[in-house]
Amino acid sequence: MTLVKIYTDGAARGNPEGPGGYGAVLEYVDSKGQLHTREYSRGYVKTTNNRMELMAAIAGLEALNRPCRVELYSDSKYLVDAFNQRWIDGWIRKDWKRGKNEPVKNVDLWKRLLAAKEPHQVTFIWVKGHDGHPQNERCDKLATSAADGEELEIDPGISSPP
Repeated sequence: MTLVKIYTDGAARGNPEGPGGYGAVLEYVDSKGQLHTREYSRGYVKTTNNRMELMAAIAGLEALNRPCRVELYSDSKYLVDAFNQRWIDGWIRKDWKRGKNEPVKNVDLWKRLLAAKEPHQVTFIWVKGHDGHPQNERCDKLATSAADGEELEIDPGISSPP
């Protein structure tokens, strides 16, 4: 099973009326030992940083065309803790409620992320944001580009992981 590393980042920006965007970078080594990279950058309007992080993770997982072993790196503790601390399981059992019947935010995206990760073996890894980690910084640049520009995909011609 191919190991794919997915690095994500979201940037909602300071202006609530302005755009937000996210970046996702997929990396894997093929059977010949060659490194392949695929980069995504998207822009959205009027949404939150947590939604950006979820959409970045979804985009990375949905780009995979067959089951893979995935290491998904995110600077969102909310995203990583939802899976590593089993919050997601509790939310499902409580019909997507938390605390005193408070609805879980972004249920639509959480359900989509669960569907996207289903065929894969996914490990969620927290990377402290803006600490100089090269892939995190690269994703941050993609997210900022998406926030400042129109919706786009970078290097769509690069092959997906096998």
